[in-house]
Amino acid sequence: MIERDRITGVILAGGQARRMGGIDKGLVEVAGRPMIEWTLRALQPQVGKIVVNANRSLESYRDLGVTVVQDRLDGFQGPLAGLHAAFSNADTDYLLCVPCDAPRLPTDLVRRLSEALIIEQAEIVVAEAGGRLHSLHALFDCRLAGDLAERLAEGERKPDRWYAGRKFVRVAFDDAADAFLNVNTPDQRDALAAMLSTETP
Repeated sequence: MIERDRITGVILAGGQARRMGGIDKGLVEVAGRPMIEWTLRALQPQVGKIVVNANRSLESYRDLGVTVVQDRLDGFQGPLAGLHAAFSNADTDYLLCVPCDAPRLPTDLVRRLSEALIIEQAEIVVAEAGGRLHSLHALFDCRLAGDLAERLAEGERKPDRWYAGRKFVRVAFDDAADAFLNVNTPDQRDALAAMLSTETP
């Protein structure tokens, strides 16, 4: 397993959240606190430090006690732009990303991803559950920073396409499929709140 101090975690909260009416999704209250607070609590024990990628409400995110990094590319260009910003800020060997709207992270997410990265000698390791690739729950070797910058300059915006050109492996989390449910609509927010309210705060 990779030691946690060698991993920077980035929570991606830099999107426009069009399906949620354009509100800042990470700050949407779920079961009594902003959604990103749940994600922070789940991630903190698993990595050495955490940054948040955000392009709005910067002070609100900084108030959580984390470093906030903005996209270096203009115009909300997607999660790869958020990863690019995080790579530019990271001073660790590895970068783990998770989205802000899937706060029920498995407690062994980083352990299982890092084990697979070492065993498979991979560059990127991505969670998979129920036959679906959860492309924003992923661990990266930080030596990929230059390659990602080049692909962005060429116009690439799809994580899956970038992964396909590198050595990447999938790690099955079928035993924790509900942990990857994310929030794109008010109904999904309410369903998540019901789950979280029954769990230990």
